[in-house]
Amino acid sequence: MTRFNWQTCYAPLFDELTNSGRQHWRELLETQLHKRFDQNPHGDISRWLSALDTLPAIDAVRPELNQSAVGLYSEKMLPDEARQQLESGLRGLMPWRKGPFDFFDTRIDTEWRSDWKWDRVLPHLSDLSGRQILDVGCGSGYHLWRMLGEGAGRVIGVDPGLLFLFQFLAVKGYVSPALRADLLPIKLEDLPPRLESFDTTFSMGVLYHRRSPLDHLLELKDTLKPGGELVLETLVVEGPEGYSLMPEDRYGQMRNVWFLPSCDTLLLWLRRTGFVNGRVVDVSVTTTDEQRQTEWMRFNSLADFLDPDDPGKTIEGYPGPKRATLIAGKP
Repeated sequence: MTRFNWQTCYAPLFDELTNSGRQHWRELLETQLHKRFDQNPHGDISRWLSALDTLPAIDAVRPELNQSAVGLYSEKMLPDEARQQLESGLRGLMPWRKGPFDFFDTRIDTEWRSDWKWDRVLPHLSDLSGRQILDVGCGSGYHLWRMLGEGAGRVIGVDPGLLFLFQFLAVKGYVSPALRADLLPIKLEDLPPRLESFDTTFSMGVLYHRRSPLDHLLELKDTLKPGGELVLETLVVEGPEGYSLMPEDRYGQMRNVWFLPSCDTLLLWLRRTGFVNGRVVDVSVTTTDEQRQTEWMRFNSLADFLDPDDPGKTIEGYPGPKRATLIAGKP
C-alpha cells in the first residue's frame, strides 16, 4: 500500500470543501493537520506507518459494509506471503478496540462488538440514503463504514486518537475512492463554529467524558443543518428528572467520567439546549460479551473494571455500565 501523506490523503476532501463554499474550513483543517503531522508528530507514528506499509496490494477488492464484520474480500485466494504480510501489518496496528473487521478472511475480533450497538441504533434512524453524516468520537471508523453501507452520501469522523486514523486507513486503502469517507484526527471543538453542514450527527460514547455535557450538546447542534438529526448514546443511571451521578474519582477505572444522568435528565438537557422531539430509543446494559479482551486487544477490559463479587457494580461500587440511545432534532 502507498505510504501515508496527509496532503494526498485529504486532497479530495479539501477540494470538496472548496467547491462547496467552505474554504474557511479547508484552511483551518490544513493548519490543524500540519501541526498534527509535521510540527508535533506522535512518537509512535513511524511504527504505525510501517505497519500500514506492510499491508499488501490486492486487486479487485469487494467491500461488504452492511454486515456485522465490515468485510474486504477478493475473488482470488491470497498467496501465503501476502496473507502473512496482511496479518503482520494489522497486528502492528493493535490494539483494535472498535469493530469487528474481516480483511480477506483475517478476522479482527475487536474489544467492542460495535455491531451490537449499530444493530440497536439502526432501526430508529431516519433513512441514511444520501445524507451528510458526522460521527464524533468515531474510534477506528467502524460505524462510518456501516453508515456508507446504508447508503450515506458522505461520512466524516472526528477522533483525536491517531492510531484510530491508521486503522481506518487500513480499510480505506482497499475500498473505492468513490466512497466518500474521511476520519479527521481532531476534536469536536476543533471544527469551525456554527458549521451547520450535516444531516445527521452521531455522538456515541462521548458525553460522559465531557466536563460540560451541555456545551457538548450545543457543539453537536452547531454541526447540524436546520432540521438535522442528533443520535446520542451515553452512560446513564436510574433516577428522576434532574438526577445525575458524578463519580468521586474514577468510574470503571476511568478518570475522565464526569456525569452519568438519568434518561429523563438527558431529555431535559436536550430541551434546554434547543433540541426538539427528543426520545429514548434504547437502554441496554453493557456486558462482558459486548466489551472484552481479545487476541487483538490484550489489555484490561470490562471484566477487570467490575466488582468481582457483584458484576452489577463497577469496581468502585457504582452502578454497572448501562447505555441509553436518544434521538432528537434540530429545529
